[in-house]
Amino acid sequence: MNDPLFSVADQVVLISGGSRGIGRALSQGFAERGARVIVTGSREETTLEGVEAIRAAAPDAAFAPTPRVCDVADAKQIANLVEWTITKFGRIDTLINVAGVNRRKPALQVTEDDYDYILDINLKGAFLLSQAVGRHMVERGQGSQINVASLNTDRPLKNVSPYAMSKAAIGAMTRSLALEWGERGVRVNALAPGFILTDLTRKLWSNETMASWAYATTPQRRLGQPKDMVGTAIFLSAPASAFMTGQILYVDGGFTAGWMWPIPE
Repeated sequence: MNDPLFSVADQVVLISGGSRGIGRALSQGFAERGARVIVTGSREETTLEGVEAIRAAAPDAAFAPTPRVCDVADAKQIANLVEWTITKFGRIDTLINVAGVNRRKPALQVTEDDYDYILDINLKGAFLLSQAVGRHMVERGQGSQINVASLNTDRPLKNVSPYAMSKAAIGAMTRSLALEWGERGVRVNALAPGFILTDLTRKLWSNETMASWAYATTPQRRLGQPKDMVGTAIFLSAPASAFMTGQILYVDGGFTAGWMWPIPE
């Protein structure tokens, strides 16, 4: 069924951190549905590798994804990225802030470098990119922005304090921008993934204790896959969600629905 209510065909979609993991799945998902996708990454080699992988996985896409190097911790690179995209494509219909990093360690061991590294990319970079694209969208009178939040937006996991702080702030940023830009036709929402199996998290979830805990506390009894995020992102970018802004949608297999406890059946 080709329903325009859920169509992103011919949209110009800018995805930061789009070359691997969840970002790659979103880039492929939008490309397969006819969007013109700009995939960004902080390093040229990995960005190009990611785009080639997307092209190989989606050979029938109407438009091949376009790679662009941008370190979102660098304000000048963000400004150049947005200017280049608008010059080349004429507009940006959807922005998806995926780029994010983490360093797991107890709070007492977090260095200033750890803190700056995580917050500069996860929060400062996301805000500056939203702001730069937002200026264009507000002037145009339309657009959708999607921030990738986290389970940590709801409540923090242990030993990831700066990461949890950054993701809690992403929730506040999403709502704040939605309040400011709603009357100008720009919608801002967030997608909060649950426990997702990616190349970067494979080692963590290969630990038997961690995997058993995740399965026991997730009602769907499985880890998520990057592709599980695609449908929600498509919905938030499409006309189907036209009256939705300032919302955080948890795509987590039910993890945040409540506490799973070992009471006998």
